[in-house]
Amino acid sequence: MKMQNSSTISEKCAFLADYASWLWGCGATCARITKNTARIARALGIDCELTVMPSHVELSLAGADGADAAVYTRRTGHSGISFDINARLSRLSWEIADGLVDFPEAVRRFDEIKRTRPTGQWEVLLLVGPANAAFCRLFGGDWAAMLTVLVATLAGYPLKQTMIADGRDLRLTFLCAAFFSAAISAGAWIFGWGDTPDIALATSVLYLIPGVPYINAVSDLMAKHYLCAFSRFMDACVLTACLSAGLCAGMFILGLEKF
Repeated sequence: MKMQNSSTISEKCAFLADYASWLWGCGATCARITKNTARIARALGIDCELTVMPSHVELSLAGADGADAAVYTRRTGHSGISFDINARLSRLSWEIADGLVDFPEAVRRFDEIKRTRPTGQWEVLLLVGPANAAFCRLFGGDWAAMLTVLVATLAGYPLKQTMIADGRDLRLTFLCAAFFSAAISAGAWIFGWGDTPDIALATSVLYLIPGVPYINAVSDLMAKHYLCAFSRFMDACVLTACLSAGLCAGMFILGLEKF
């Protein structure tokens, strides 16, 4: 169903370019970005050619008669991985495609989505701590190790949240959070708490593993978006290396030469 309104093709192009960049920034795969953007473009009655790159998206739109055209480039958004924003943007694309909202209303809803507040800091913290302790148990840790991992996560995750909120470099953030959690969990090894202090130390930094970039890299690879797949994979590898460096630094400073 095509929307009939007085909006110019340039306004539609700007909207779709911003939409695609925000999808990229919140953690959507390239396949989702192209499908959602194309779905909206069809509803607006225009042709759409979208190019997704590691640091930007380029959108070329043309009117039905080919007389009017525009090309917009947008840097990828920096909203951070958010399943909430991802789901809202996808829902918006279907509402536009089904004719439930016209273009001005779509722009208004998009602006509201961009102002979506992240999940509460304390709610996330209270969920991440027990989840990481459960990972410790999954890998064979005893109850002492689980308690150690819980404390280390509850101490390290707020540091990560604070540094990200202050705009610190993400790589430095991962290194510092991993170091902090590793230094705390090393106490189980030093003081002999429980029978599996090695598992406590190894799993204390699992909350930092960049799982979504790894998954998205595989998805982009399967969809033949090779540049984006390689970019996401390398970003994930760099963050993994940073958290590993923080873990090793904590072990080294506290004199844990080996497990």
